[in-house]
Amino acid sequence: MRRRDLLIIGAGALAAPAVQAQGAWPSKPVRLLVPYIPGSAPDVISRNLADRMTPALGQNVVIENRGGAGGNIGYEAAVRSPQDGHLLVLATNAMIVNPAITSRTLGYDLFRDFVPITVAFAMPHCLVVPPAGPASVAALIADLKARPGQNYASGGNGSGAHLSAELFKVKAGVEATHVPFRGAPDIVNNVMAGNVQFGFPTLATVTELIRAGRLKGLGMTSAQRNAALPDIPAIAETLPGFDLTSWFAIMGMAGMPPEHVGRVDAAIQAAFADPAFRARTTADGSIAVAMGPAAFADFLRVEHAKWNEAVRVSGAKVD
Repeated sequence: MRRRDLLIIGAGALAAPAVQAQGAWPSKPVRLLVPYIPGSAPDVISRNLADRMTPALGQNVVIENRGGAGGNIGYEAAVRSPQDGHLLVLATNAMIVNPAITSRTLGYDLFRDFVPITVAFAMPHCLVVPPAGPASVAALIADLKARPGQNYASGGNGSGAHLSAELFKVKAGVEATHVPFRGAPDIVNNVMAGNVQFGFPTLATVTELIRAGRLKGLGMTSAQRNAALPDIPAIAETLPGFDLTSWFAIMGMAGMPPEHVGRVDAAIQAAFADPAFRARTTADGSIAVAMGPAAFADFLRVEHAKWNEAVRVSGAKVD
């Protein structure tokens, strides 16, 4: 962390008692449940936000990782947790996808159990292969057609990495076998080790590995190239219309009072208003969004339709 960020956080911490005195909430540390494993892009994003929310809220924001099953383990754990008003959740588009691809009834409902607060970041996924792998999206497609049934890794059923790969298979007209893991770091490790032939981890997870030559990036899942790695084309340049971008947001639990929602959103908006924070958190390819509660609620309805259509087109299902 840069010295300037430390000074900003330190100044906020000194002011925390005054902030806390303005209201009774939060009256104890706030838990931020992250339904992904440590080291994943959602985990890194959550820790960056927690660092800035802590002084603004006047209480520690404590990360709790509950990874696995494409986020389902964490989201279900959030619903089962004591509803004491001090629990936040790192939400992603997997909350929309998971119910659409599974045959079982999940222990949570996006619209019933959670309250939208702030969409913090958007992020494309990046198609990666080992350093000695195919040199382009077109070359990978040709290889998969010549040798069908090769393996690809995802961060779990219903994850953005899973759906990106399934949509890629449909649009490219290829076959590949899904090998689900617990998170993006597992995708990276298994692609680098050659245990699988390709994967679609979040860009932030692989930016430095691609720059160092430890992975080869073939294409971005967003409609355009990303400024962090501008030499890597969008997959849409080979497969027109390909466009899937994951997002990362903070949500509260059902029944969270509007004034508490406003406190959390204000803390996050203040972080994004700092140019140093924005620059540091977008250097890996993350895209700053900072969308507040009302816009987030509208955004969810649009995204619900979009991702369900992606599931329908891909045919992705999990028993």
